[in-house]
Amino acid sequence: MTQEKNENKKPFYITTTLPYVNAEPHIGFAMEAVRADVIARAKRALGYDVIFNTGTDEHGSKLYEGAVKENLTPQVYVDKYSQRFKDFHEISNISYDRFIRTTDEKHILAAQKMWQKCFNNGDIYKKNYKTKYCIGCELEKTDSELIDGKCIDHPTKIIEERDEENYFFKFSNYEGKLLELYNKKNENKLDANINFRNNSFVIPDSRQNEVSAFVKNGLQDFSISRLKAKMPWGVDVPGDSEHVMYVWFDALTSYISTLDWGYGEDTEEYFSFIRYWEQDSLWSDINEDRIKRGAVQYCGKDNNRQQSAMWQAMLISAGIPNSTNIIINGFIQSGGQKMSKSTGNVISPFDIINEYKGLAIHPEEVLRFIVTSEVSTFEDGDLTVDVMHAAYQSKLANGIGNLTSRVMKMVTSNFTQPIKIEGDILKNINSEVRERIENLCATYDHQRYMQSTWENINNLDEYISINSPFKKVKSEEESIKQEGLNNITHCVQELYKISELIKLVMPKTSKLIQELISSHKVPESPIFNRLI
Repeated sequence: MTQEKNENKKPFYITTTLPYVNAEPHIGFAMEAVRADVIARAKRALGYDVIFNTGTDEHGSKLYEGAVKENLTPQVYVDKYSQRFKDFHEISNISYDRFIRTTDEKHILAAQKMWQKCFNNGDIYKKNYKTKYCIGCELEKTDSELIDGKCIDHPTKIIEERDEENYFFKFSNYEGKLLELYNKKNENKLDANINFRNNSFVIPDSRQNEVSAFVKNGLQDFSISRLKAKMPWGVDVPGDSEHVMYVWFDALTSYISTLDWGYGEDTEEYFSFIRYWEQDSLWSDINEDRIKRGAVQYCGKDNNRQQSAMWQAMLISAGIPNSTNIIINGFIQSGGQKMSKSTGNVISPFDIINEYKGLAIHPEEVLRFIVTSEVSTFEDGDLTVDVMHAAYQSKLANGIGNLTSRVMKMVTSNFTQPIKIEGDILKNINSEVRERIENLCATYDHQRYMQSTWENINNLDEYISINSPFKKVKSEEESIKQEGLNNITHCVQELYKISELIKLVMPKTSKLIQELISSHKVPESPIFNRLI
């Protein structure tokens, strides 16, 4: 990264959480990765200089125990599973710019620097304590958070009773500052240059209300280390060789270590952090940093507390600007139960892609479509094989796939040359598409965006049924025949617009449709074959 790169564009940074690599990628993370990818593509389309980060979380008890069970060293174990996440990103066409691993040297140095900054600010201390701990969540639990002594999200995991000396972070110092962060206002709710849709730091509002209530209820200092004798797989605590960092303190720092914070401040690489996270030096009015900056994090609702409160308090302690927004996805459920690795009811994104091989030209785009269109943007959604098949059949095979074949059949049968999309027609299409993309970036509502796109598809199908251009062009009356040709021209223009609208979610299908239009061809085989 050099300072000259895209210097005339506004910077925008977006990151997924870093999944724990104790098992294969599951559909919940696939949804998060695809949705973040769509926003990254949208921002690029609007002319932003984007850094899209993802990676893997590779320290902690679960990974150490997993390595022991497989008779592997922890590093070999995490190397194995980290690669599976890279494989997923490649297969699913995730357009990430950075991939950070918490075992990377630059990340370890950054985590230790974060520790030192918080320590120097008086926010880290050591004490003996007793607590109940869910290894599935990697979080301490109070009795009120347990049902019959079990974690709500990981009922099959045994709650550990821990009694040891640990370092703590003075979370209790930050109630006021966190509430101030949550309560910042902005009047221009739907301005495309503002990276949130309303007054919320956390999106949607319900999740901001949730974390605000948590903070108002009183913050308890949280443990940020483990004794190395009990859990040796972690980042060493600076100045204390008997302790390693608690996994959250380590992993949360990855959102800035990937931008080279804490590593080589005198190098050109450090410009990444200044440009894509701090961003203040790029604007004259730093009091408007939430309006001008764009440092956005995606996560599931079970990460709300960690991302929206713990991490933000750490940033304040270290003197680093906060994130601009936390976007919270709901859970994908199966039969009313949360999908998770620990409960064993996981749907594999690899299996979904394999399911549609031989049916779809680009089967990975079926997965991308499902997690943006068929699952609620912010609430929990129930996903089954039947739901996926029904959506595929109605919206892809009988929808965009059949529509493309119909339109291209009409145009190739009645025109000798391709219908060019140019001039005012292209300008108007680009303007409408840009407005829709701006609204997506202002709301982060993927499902709404996809619903409006499919309205275009349904409207074009209806237009063809009402106007019957395939009949008009056969008329012996010249005016009616010309009307039919005009109808077909309109259909091609609308199909091109639809291809532009789906580009963020289904870039390969979009390209294929545009190539058919420009080359004046009917698909040699259906883009999405019907299910038998």
